[in-house]
Amino acid sequence: MGESSFWAGRRVMVTGGGGFLGQAVVKRLADGGATDVFVPRSRQYDLRTLDGIRAALSDGSPQLVIHLAAVVGGIGANRENPGRFFYENAIMGIQLMEQARLVGVEKYVQIGTVCSYPKFTPVPFHEDDLWNGYPEETNAPYGVAKKMLLVQGQAYRQQYGFDVIHLIPVNLYGPGDNFDPASSHVIPALIKKCVDAREAGEDHIDCWGTGSASREFLYVDDAANGIVLGAERYEGAEPVNLGVGSEITIRSLVELIARLTRFHGEIRWDPSKPDGQPRRALDTSRARDGFGFSAGTSFEAGLAATIAWYEASARRTSPTPGR
Repeated sequence: MGESSFWAGRRVMVTGGGGFLGQAVVKRLADGGATDVFVPRSRQYDLRTLDGIRAALSDGSPQLVIHLAAVVGGIGANRENPGRFFYENAIMGIQLMEQARLVGVEKYVQIGTVCSYPKFTPVPFHEDDLWNGYPEETNAPYGVAKKMLLVQGQAYRQQYGFDVIHLIPVNLYGPGDNFDPASSHVIPALIKKCVDAREAGEDHIDCWGTGSASREFLYVDDAANGIVLGAERYEGAEPVNLGVGSEITIRSLVELIARLTRFHGEIRWDPSKPDGQPRRALDTSRARDGFGFSAGTSFEAGLAATIAWYEASARRTSPTPGR
């Protein structure tokens, strides 16, 4: 990306900037000409506390905040931590937005979640559908907490003239994702499952649910591009989806990942486990029309890059034979 005059000399704070999406956003900002990017690390700034937030804003002195930090996980983690996921995401976002307003931040970019959409949203999900029902139960506390930050941002825009935008990325994937089975999302979980089974010579893998649910996936570098474009160009109060505008069933996803990882065993489904939201695919026209964003990475190419990264990472961390 060429240098943009918008970012030159602008002080930017990226919460969660050391994470999976955050690292991609920080890199994209640098590619766009940003030279003053502050990333408050959790070990030094606990953004769940007022003191941590005030210290980060004081030390970073940002003109623009991109709030990516979140407490997240897959279906299992959401089921085990509903109270924690609600409280920590809500308290962090509510206090950060308020303190950013008080210290005179010029623009605030809130990253929402596709988990905020109602369980039975018509496909493709349009931003106007956000309030037409309750989210899917397994991740509702997280989704509702994030949706409250949409309300806060719109209220602050109305009362204080605070420039808050709300971007909603669909499920992300890519190199550097979280592959911890206790908290990972579906793509890294399946990649790890298939690679580990192949390496161990196992004849099958077990997958949750029926495979009938569908999901849409956005490559992490594309998501970062959408967030930076939105921060630069979008000024609206309405939330904006970031996605690719197409879906794949979990069954087809597993079969594709098995092929790309060269796992040739049986795929066994456990229908006693939840599928999660039945379908998930976004209407992406508002991002395209509003600030010129469209995803540029094909799904198979993105998966291949993610698998290659994981296999290289697994080789680096595996014990040396004979030791």
